[in-house]
Amino acid sequence: MRLYLTLFVFIATYQFSIAQDRVTGRSFATRSEVIAQNGMVATSQPLCTQVGIDILKNGGNAIDAAIACNACLGLMEPTGCGIGGDIFAIVWDAKTQKLYGLNGSGRSPKGLTKQWFLDNDYEKIPAFGALPISVPGAAKGWFDLHDRFGKMPMKKVLQPAIDYARSGFPVSELIGYYLGRSGNFLSKYPNFKETYMPSGKMPAKGEIFKNPFLANTYSQLAKGGADAFYKGKIAKTIADHVKEQGGFLSEEDLATHTSEWIEPVSTNYRGYDVWELPPNGQGIAALQILNILEKYDLKSYGLDSPEYVHLFTEAKKLAFEDRAKYYADMDFNKIPVKELISKEYANKRRELIDENRAARRYDPGNLEHGETIYLTTADKDGNMVSLIQSNFRGMGSGITPPGLGFVLQDRGELFTLEDNHFNEYEPGKRPFHTIIPAFITKDGKPWVSFGLMGGAMQPQGHAQIVINLIDFGMNLQAAGDAPRISHGGSSQPTGEQMSDGGWLSLETGFDYETIRALMRMRHRIRYSNGIYGGYQAIMWDDVNKVYYGASESRKDGQAAGY
Repeated sequence: MRLYLTLFVFIATYQFSIAQDRVTGRSFATRSEVIAQNGMVATSQPLCTQVGIDILKNGGNAIDAAIACNACLGLMEPTGCGIGGDIFAIVWDAKTQKLYGLNGSGRSPKGLTKQWFLDNDYEKIPAFGALPISVPGAAKGWFDLHDRFGKMPMKKVLQPAIDYARSGFPVSELIGYYLGRSGNFLSKYPNFKETYMPSGKMPAKGEIFKNPFLANTYSQLAKGGADAFYKGKIAKTIADHVKEQGGFLSEEDLATHTSEWIEPVSTNYRGYDVWELPPNGQGIAALQILNILEKYDLKSYGLDSPEYVHLFTEAKKLAFEDRAKYYADMDFNKIPVKELISKEYANKRRELIDENRAARRYDPGNLEHGETIYLTTADKDGNMVSLIQSNFRGMGSGITPPGLGFVLQDRGELFTLEDNHFNEYEPGKRPFHTIIPAFITKDGKPWVSFGLMGGAMQPQGHAQIVINLIDFGMNLQAAGDAPRISHGGSSQPTGEQMSDGGWLSLETGFDYETIRALMRMRHRIRYSNGIYGGYQAIMWDDVNKVYYGASESRKDGQAAGY
């Protein structure tokens, strides 16, 4: 144990010192923020960022750029997203000076019941294969966003991704790494090799990869709109292949799919309004964490302090117990969102925290029941988009419909088979979702559009970004580069409950004495090396009338403006 801790501290100290070698900017920033007047795009793949900038320069708006970037990322970063997955977005519309939320998540097959799983001796829904597949909502989400806010014709919006899919692109470093890992266990599924391994192996860093199947699919969408995906040949190909693989997703499930425009919800944190989308996503967990922490003087503690790390971890535990119990499809449940994100409820929950000792478990509150990609764009007119899109488990289920160029998501795994649970499996229901976009306003004006990837890390990361910006005064780049805290092992949306306190993972950069103090508080510490990557952000400076952009160093991404 002593050797392990010594190694931990040596690595942490070494990496921490590297991050400080800057003449200007905060100590954690790996580079300066990008600053521009006319528009800004931040994605996890530089070529996709440039696609977004080109869209803006050629007359498109932030919504057009976001869709174009997402289509490009579905090609270039299939380890995190794709048209076989779901989508969520928060849009700041400059014309109405208002935020709009889009829930583009798909529903479970109507022909599959929980009883079928029980009759076939399933204790939980499997992670891969045809059974966890729900309707992919990304394509419909694109067109719903475009129909309401878009400016450039959809054919032009999708054309850059079509061109890259046909002519090819060089695979970037981190995506190449994850492609190699995915191929090891997904290549057994029919059509996967034909799509992603045409040379017999997964494409590696620097190699040119083409996906003509996806180019054809995108071309059909550009001509026929959302109906080209959810009705007709593409829908039949998807449904037939899922059935062949033992699944239940049908043409009717696809044809009847709809997105939903929803009102974002918020809490005020030290004068700033932090916005998330309500369930079936987990965004309100970030609001619950912030509400609990607001009464503590975090600024006086500092990021690298045992007090802050301890309080953050305990607040996360409390929020995630409610996440496990209450977060689910609101069409099937009366979710007490207003109560969960209220200051009064936070005050009650905060009383459970021992400031000197880590809790082994908390119970959820008693209330009346009533790999992923993130990108953000902004344009010269003041429109801003916070968008997140995912397959789940990296490349998804492994089920690859023939000739279409993408893998179907496996979000259905996140349902539970437990009786009388908010998130229990039901036909035509949206599963609990981990992907969440975020937005911050100040005095009714846009301030920051941001998000990051990483499953259960996402609401924890959202809260930390807000705290880094507001409490610790970091700039936009440093707020994402700073070492992160991640607590795992607490209650899951499948009904499993924490009983041993879980594990507290710390990225390199936390002081030796901080780690020792946390261990004395009974926290179980794990060393983690940059596994919470994927932060992108855009900030509007209303005084100088400029955008700031940031893309963290843990991934291949880029922020760019003009």
